[in-house]
Amino acid sequence: MQSSWRFFIVTELLLFLWAVYQLFDNVPVLLILIFAIINFVYSAKKVYKTSFNQFQKIGSLAAMLICLLYSPAVWLMLVLAILFVGLKGVEVSGIDLFSSAPWRKKQIKMVKTTASEPKSGRRFKRPWVGNQRFGSDTYEWDDINMSIIYGDTIIDLGNTLLPKEDNVVIVRKGFGKTRILVPTGIGVCLEHSAMIGEAAFEGEHFNLKNESLKLYSNEFDEAARRVKIVTNTLFGDIEVIRV
Repeated sequence: MQSSWRFFIVTELLLFLWAVYQLFDNVPVLLILIFAIINFVYSAKKVYKTSFNQFQKIGSLAAMLICLLYSPAVWLMLVLAILFVGLKGVEVSGIDLFSSAPWRKKQIKMVKTTASEPKSGRRFKRPWVGNQRFGSDTYEWDDINMSIIYGDTIIDLGNTLLPKEDNVVIVRKGFGKTRILVPTGIGVCLEHSAMIGEAAFEGEHFNLKNESLKLYSNEFDEAARRVKIVTNTLFGDIEVIRV
């Protein structure tokens, strides 16, 4: 996800440079754009505003928009931004646009497995910045232990099979919201601390200010499968949702 955002930003910057080149290559459009900017700033800074000043601002904004849309590079920037943000928004939110399609009714889903590895000494890297979603597809469970500086995180436990033992999810975060989807029948223990934030668990909401709390679901002691969620956040919310 981090590399895709880097590609998007670099591509937008290149298209922006192309748009600037096109504006300087078309002198009449450039002069109109400069005049519109000066007119907008002049009307916005006037102390005593009249209805004509409002017309000046609206007319200047319309002229700037027309001048910018005159460049094909600006159109490409807008199209790329809409496509990228739309696709990434679907990826992070986990929405499946074709879940009701006829060809998905008899679809066979396979659990994603990995080759057997030694339990000791495994090393893997997670991004520190950006939105992340775990469990978009069916996957083999492994305890989660992650640290992130900034970003929203969604962990979906509905697409995996938790072992009949205590399972652990640990999230340390600077800024951002954490949302954990837990199937019905799974016992949950939530241990959360935050400088400023909110916690939603089993229909209850808590406002935290440099506080910690520890909560258990009603069926925790009797549940065959249990998950312990430990989260630490500076500024952000935690939400545990039953699915």
